[in-house]
Amino acid sequence: MAGYLRETDFVMVEEGFSTRDLLEELTLGASQATTEEVAAFFMADLGAVVRKHFCFLKCLPRVRSFYAVKCNSSPGVLKVLAELGLGFSCANKAEMELVQHIGVPASKIIYANPCKQIAHIKYAAKHGVRLLSFDNEMELAKVVKSHPRARMVLCIATEDSHSLSRLSLKFGASLKSCRHLLENAKRDHVEVVGVSFLIGSGCPDPQAYAQSIADARLVFEMGAELGHRMHILDLGGGFPGVEGAKVRFEEIASVINSALDLYFPEGCGVDILAKLGRYYVTSAFTLAVSIIAKKEVLLDQPGREEETGSAPKTIMYHLSEGVYGIFNSVLFDNTCPAPILQKKPSMDQPLYCSSLWGPAANGCDCVAEGLWLPQLHVGDWLVFENMGAYTVGMGSLLRGAQTCRITYAMSRVACYLKRPPSPLQGSSARAAAACRTGRGRRGHVQASVLWLGDHGHLVHGPRLHPGEHHVSGPRSPPENPSGAPEMPLGEVGKVASRGTLWPGLWCSLCHPSRSTCSVSAL
Repeated sequence: MAGYLRETDFVMVEEGFSTRDLLEELTLGASQATTEEVAAFFMADLGAVVRKHFCFLKCLPRVRSFYAVKCNSSPGVLKVLAELGLGFSCANKAEMELVQHIGVPASKIIYANPCKQIAHIKYAAKHGVRLLSFDNEMELAKVVKSHPRARMVLCIATEDSHSLSRLSLKFGASLKSCRHLLENAKRDHVEVVGVSFLIGSGCPDPQAYAQSIADARLVFEMGAELGHRMHILDLGGGFPGVEGAKVRFEEIASVINSALDLYFPEGCGVDILAKLGRYYVTSAFTLAVSIIAKKEVLLDQPGREEETGSAPKTIMYHLSEGVYGIFNSVLFDNTCPAPILQKKPSMDQPLYCSSLWGPAANGCDCVAEGLWLPQLHVGDWLVFENMGAYTVGMGSLLRGAQTCRITYAMSRVACYLKRPPSPLQGSSARAAAACRTGRGRRGHVQASVLWLGDHGHLVHGPRLHPGEHHVSGPRSPPENPSGAPEMPLGEVGKVASRGTLWPGLWCSLCHPSRSTCSVSAL
C-alpha cells in the first residue's frame, strides 16, 4: 500500500505463516523496545479479510458488498477492501472523507445513517455522494433542503428482538408509515430508489432476513404505485464474523438466497447489496496486551493454609486497555474475553483465580474475572483473538495514547504462470513469496492465479493486469499449476472484473526488462 501504510506497519510473512509465530516476534520486539513502551498492539491478518470476501462472493453471488466503515476504519483494511472492489457504507462526514482520501469514488459510497447532521448532508452533496438513507419525515425534510439531488433509500424496521444488538430500537420505519413517507417524498420531488433494513448482530434466527426481504417487497410495490422507480435492495449486515457462531454465515446466506429467488428473482432489475462490518474484520485482528501491574489478594479461608502450605489468594492483573476502550464489548455485548498466554505454562504450575482490570479509576473497568491462570508477571503478554470489530480507534485515553498500533500481515503470495518459482523482490527481510512467469505463444498467456495462506486459498477475483497481459480468476487451485489452460488475450478481456488486490505486481510479459515478477507494495 505504497504511500498509505508505513513499511514498518506491514509484514510480508514467510511461507508457513502462523499468527502465533508472528505474535511471538512482535511481543519480543515490543518488550525489548528502548525508545517507547508498547503495552498493547493489534496484529491484523489481511489475508483473512480477503478470504472472507471470497467466501461472501461464493455464498451470495447476487449481492454486492459494501463495507461498514464504522466497524473498523484501519487503513490496511480499507485499502485492501477498496482494491477488491467493495463499496463503502459511511455513517458520517469523517468516514466519507476517509474513504475518498484513498481514492474511493463517490458512486461507491452510501451515506447509510438514517439520522444525519445537516453539515454532513451538505458535505455529501458537495462531494458527489448521492445515495442516502432515511426513515422519518424530519430526515426527508433536511435532505430536501440540503441535498436536493440525493437518491434516497427507505430504511424499514425489522423483527430483531433476539439480536444481541437490536438496531430496530433505533432505526427503521414501520410498514404502516412507509406509504406516508413515500407520498411525502413524491410531493417534495425526492427520488426514492430503494429499500434497506438493518438486522442487529448476533441474530440467532436466519428467517429474520427472509421476513425482512418479504417486507421490502411490499414497500417496493408501494413505491411503484406512487411512481417511484425503485431498483436497490439493501440487506444491511449483522452477519457473524467468527467461527463457532450460533448461526453460520453459510446458513444465513442460504436463507437469503431462497428469499431473493422468491421475492426478487434474477432479471427483476433490482440491484442487491449488503453492508458488512463484523463479518470481514472480527477474526482478522488479534490483540496483544501486556500486564502493567499486579496485586495479590489473600483470601480469608481458615484452615486452607495448613492444607496447602500457603495462604489462598486471588490475583488481579492490570492492563493498559479496559472496557471503556478496546474491551467495550464487555459492556455492550456482554462478552467475557478469554486470554491466551503468550508464554506456554508448564503442566505442573499451580493455577490461581485471577481477574483482568483496565486503567479506569473505578470498579466497573473489569475486563474478565473468574479466570484460572498460572502466576504471571508484569511485562507478560496476553493475547485476545477475534478483536477486529469496534475496537480499532477505541484505545483508552487513560493509557496516554489514543490508538493502538496495528501491524498488518499478509501471508505468502504466488502468481502461477509458467516458470518455476522465483523469489519476490521486497525491502522487508521477512518478505518471501513465489512467482511464476513465462512467455507463451504470441497473443496468448497462461491464466494467473494469486494464492494466499498456508493452504493456498484463492485471494484474487477476475482482474486484468493494467497491461492486459494476465488475469487472475476465481477457480479451484490446480493440482499442477504449470498445466493451467492458456487463454487468448481476447478472451481474457471478457472476464468480469472485481478489482485488483496487488497493483504493484508486475509480469515479465508486460515488462520484458524484469526477469521475475515483483511486489513493490501491497
